[in-house]
Amino acid sequence: MTSLVIPAPPTISIPVSTGGAFPVRRVYCIGRNYAAHAIEMGHDPDREAPFFFQKNPDNLDASGEFPYPPHSTDVHHEIELIVALKAGGTNIAVANALDNVWGYGVCLDMTRRDLQGEAKKAGRPWEIGKAFERSGPVGPLRPVSEVGHPTGGRVELKVNGVVKQEGDLNQMIWKVPEMISYLSEYFELQPGDVIMSGTPSGVGAVVRGDTMEAMIEGLGSLTVKVV
Repeated sequence: MTSLVIPAPPTISIPVSTGGAFPVRRVYCIGRNYAAHAIEMGHDPDREAPFFFQKNPDNLDASGEFPYPPHSTDVHHEIELIVALKAGGTNIAVANALDNVWGYGVCLDMTRRDLQGEAKKAGRPWEIGKAFERSGPVGPLRPVSEVGHPTGGRVELKVNGVVKQEGDLNQMIWKVPEMISYLSEYFELQPGDVIMSGTPSGVGAVVRGDTMEAMIEGLGSLTVKVV
């Protein structure tokens, strides 16, 4: 075994509702996967080919706190279903895709919307708006053995007790099996990969001191304080 010239970085993991933790390898995020959100962002909601961007594994954070990031004055909340894979491969058939899922959970895709907007206008990548420190607050994963494969259920996010986002998992344009299959055509999916599956409409800004409460029916809730 080759010796490491610096200490190895820690393994990134997500807590599991039944105990233990799920190690994370990669984080894939689908964009504009709810029609109403596509419209509010100025896009046609028709079923176009899906597109993905990535966050970094260490962007995921289960602390319950979201530190307001630098160089932005317009940071938005986006509630999402997160899908955790126990297996993978290439060219996975839609019919077999769910065999690769270990579990599901509730997460937030926090976004420096002003910086993302500047990147879009310049034709540049989105990482500066999406993949910053602790930009992926996440709750405990729940195994398929406990929750099955949810195809519907209320999705809701409150800020300071006021509902800001609401929708249903059945409103996803690209369903979980389709996302897995599509990604596997371009990447070799592996155990530990997770997919953030898009957000319903109602995204908006938060400020320091706000409390976000994210809930997906059947998967529990996540409370995050903006600090």
